Amino acid sequence: MIDKRVKNATEAIEGINDGMTLMLGGFGLCGIPENSINALVESDVKDLTCISNNAGVDDFGLGLLLHKRQIKKMISSYVGENAEFERQMLSGELDVELTPQGTLAEKCRAAQAGIPAFYTPAGYGTEIAEGKEVKDFDGKPHILEHAYKADFSIVKAWKGDYAGNLIFKGSARNFNHPMAGAAKVTIAEVEELVEPGELDPNEIHIPGIMIQRIFQGEKFEKRIEQRTVRSKE
Repeated sequence: MIDKRVKNATEAIEGINDGMTLMLGGFGLCGIPENSINALVESDVKDLTCISNNAGVDDFGLGLLLHKRQIKKMISSYVGENAEFERQMLSGELDVELTPQGTLAEKCRAAQAGIPAFYTPAGYGTEIAEGKEVKDFDGKPHILEHAYKADFSIVKAWKGDYAGNLIFKGSARNFNHPMAGAAKVTIAEVEELVEPGELDPNEIHIPGIMIQRIFQGEKFEKRIEQRTVRSKE
């Protein structure tokens, strides 16, 4: 059994250099690799291209990397909670590639499965389709989308063992799952790291063969983007 444990987030991100392309899991602020992002902030690595469902918020998640100008390009589907993202995009400081959410997920999953490209109707007739090949299937136009090519994928799981087998929890599974194994190197940070054999094989979402490094995070804030409460009656 290969032991893929590393000591901490700092050791996990070794080899991430300026100009690299990273996938970062999570859905909103749910299931983001908080420890790894903080380690990237401290490393001062720059000119990154980040593939993520969203760009965090101003003072948390990928928003921390944006504030330090460490991200050159964002590839995302939703960025509505980050004022700094908006400012950098409108001022021309940040290159932005907005992608339909389903297409973004499938471009990750295709990379994970070794599929180079696929056709989808999403985005046809919009700016997203500009310059892309179009084919008709059953009388409906589809555009050709290529799988992502990333140097590192960083995901966050609820539980994992040191062989790299992972279990996600709730909405955190949405983008962490297709990003695991979708890059040259996948880093997994987990809330609980256990011995091989302790996880129920029927509950494992990602097999260890897709993970190269794994560590247990020190703490997770698990922030909520918007909290709405009902007034007392």
